[in-house]
Amino acid sequence: MYKRWIIITLILIFVITCVSGCAKKPSPAKKPAAPKIPDKVSRGEGKEPVLNVYEIQTHSVKEMKLEDYVAGVVAGEMENYWPVEALAAQAILARTYVLEFITDKGGSKYTDADISTDFEEAQAWNPKNINDRIKKAVEMTRGEVAAYKGNYIKAWFHSHAGGITATAKEGLNFKEAEPPYIKVTKSPDSDAGPVGKKTWSTSFSKNEISSVIRDSLGKETGVIDSVSVAKRGPSGRATLLKIGNATVSAPELRIALGSMEMKSTLLESFKVEGDRVIMAGKGFGHGVGLSQWGANVMAKQKKKPEDIILHYFKDIEIVKLWK
Repeated sequence: MYKRWIIITLILIFVITCVSGCAKKPSPAKKPAAPKIPDKVSRGEGKEPVLNVYEIQTHSVKEMKLEDYVAGVVAGEMENYWPVEALAAQAILARTYVLEFITDKGGSKYTDADISTDFEEAQAWNPKNINDRIKKAVEMTRGEVAAYKGNYIKAWFHSHAGGITATAKEGLNFKEAEPPYIKVTKSPDSDAGPVGKKTWSTSFSKNEISSVIRDSLGKETGVIDSVSVAKRGPSGRATLLKIGNATVSAPELRIALGSMEMKSTLLESFKVEGDRVIMAGKGFGHGVGLSQWGANVMAKQKKKPEDIILHYFKDIEIVKLWK
């Protein structure tokens, strides 16, 4: 009986050892799916693309390495004395933006160009402001883009979120399906930046606002005796405004009136006083994606550029496409 138990015990030990030894080892983590570099600018896998850039300043098309273009964008979109990590976050988005632009649109509206330095078409661009900080920011993120499930994201950014970012539909009146990586997100910029960025106020004459709505939005206000926010989105931004007899899109009205005047749709006050329509609000820009002032604050908190991007864009991956 004793020998029998010894034999059974040895068999059990053998079986357990075999099962343990034959168990599958955990598979290595999968590399994130990398988006494809558009063929027209590709120089081969793992190599930096080359762009044909229409320079609006010289009215000519110039061949340019993508990283050189990105440096000019960062210098045009952010203050060059800001923390390097904030500049680097902007570089990742600038790089993503141009590749998504070419993938989506095929190229610039300017003949023979992949992209332009016309900020109305693409991004601001100011190579005169490139300094050592910007060079470092571009180099430390070289080849890095933001992707969602193997595709470039819509690399939206704005100046100041007023403490909270917007969905694409409420901030931009985006007509397509809401991108899954864009969520209402707290932004650490509530107390950051000067007046005019974190808070603002402006006014328009009744005639001016009525004319703009008629000419740009195709609606008649009638006599403007009252104004109100008819609807707000998930972040609290106005999406529809009632002005006299007209109900209009708040993001569309902002563009029509001028985004340097009506600086955001995160309205805190909207009223009629005498012959004027008075507005006051928080933040500067459409509010979608990365807040530049929020990135500034996070950089001062020692956050990495990639972490800043991941704060504002959910469930995405930062992918390195070339060295």
